[in-house]
Amino acid sequence: MFSSAWNFIKRHKRKFIFTGAVLGGVYFLGKYAQKKISELQEKEASEYISQARRQLHFESNQRTCNLTVLSMLPALKEAIVAQLNSEGLTALLKTKPANKVEIWEDLKIISFSRTIVAVYSTCLLLVLLRVQLNIIGGYLYLDNSVGKNAATPLTPPDVQQQYLSSIQHLLGDGLTQLISEVKKSVQNSLGGVSLKQSLSLLELEQQLSWIRAEVESSERPLSWYMLADDQDALSDQACGLTEDDVMTIRLLKETRDMLDSPDFSSALTACLNRGFSRLLDNLAEFFRPPPGDSAPNAAPDSLSVVSLPLAKVIPIINGQVNIICSDTPSHFVQDLLLNDQVKDFSAIVYETFSTPQELQK
Repeated sequence: MFSSAWNFIKRHKRKFIFTGAVLGGVYFLGKYAQKKISELQEKEASEYISQARRQLHFESNQRTCNLTVLSMLPALKEAIVAQLNSEGLTALLKTKPANKVEIWEDLKIISFSRTIVAVYSTCLLLVLLRVQLNIIGGYLYLDNSVGKNAATPLTPPDVQQQYLSSIQHLLGDGLTQLISEVKKSVQNSLGGVSLKQSLSLLELEQQLSWIRAEVESSERPLSWYMLADDQDALSDQACGLTEDDVMTIRLLKETRDMLDSPDFSSALTACLNRGFSRLLDNLAEFFRPPPGDSAPNAAPDSLSVVSLPLAKVIPIINGQVNIICSDTPSHFVQDLLLNDQVKDFSAIVYETFSTPQELQK
């Protein structure tokens, strides 16, 4: 029996060798495949955990952005009111002066200017802080995730403080320049409108559109009011710059690059559109017709049903700065913070600066 079996094996030796080789190859190929599948699963799990961690960090960073905006609005309001002080004119009118009409004309320009400036500056503040805090947030994520030496962070605390202090330009010289531009446009649009002339909400919206068109068609882009020009001079100095200064200059240049991007323009435009739309919503409350007193053949909420003399519109406009620059989450501020295009832009900034590739540039 063993002889016949051996003869069978000898006759089919090549087949056995081939079959053994195939089976062995399949076995080792299976082991190799299992190893690669296991490595791939571990890599996918690691990437998923990393992505989840980055998403959580991004969301936390956005909450910080929102809280920072709210915390800075009182300072912005104070700066606006200090330069466009209507309260002194209002008090003067109560004394029934002889030049009452002149004071009313000044009050008209100041009231409209400070409300429009409040919308612009709030939007600029919000979007600028989104850029700055997401740049810092992205770098902080890299510091904590790519195994960098903790002794050489990309954005040390002192650098962060120096970099974020650049926001003071928007609250100082930048705001002064913005006020000058807006005030000139308000004068061009409303300077010749009589205090007795009645305006509907639709006509008021048209006036705001004209003012916006003039302000935004200026040779200076709105981003010009955000950062001081003299920051660039620091980078031209051959000596005297500390390592922190060099890091801060790098952050400011990266910020300018983001401010010059089409994504920034889209986000800021969306923010401004929403801001002025919310302003008109607030004003609409004062233009509603009394119950049962609607104009014939007009819808109750029509923008042209009710008209108010400009002199009565001025106090309404004048008080809007308190709503726009409120440090409590008003509908106006919430609309801006929750704007989808602003949120998408924030994600772009964070993504740009939280990827390791950014370190290689």
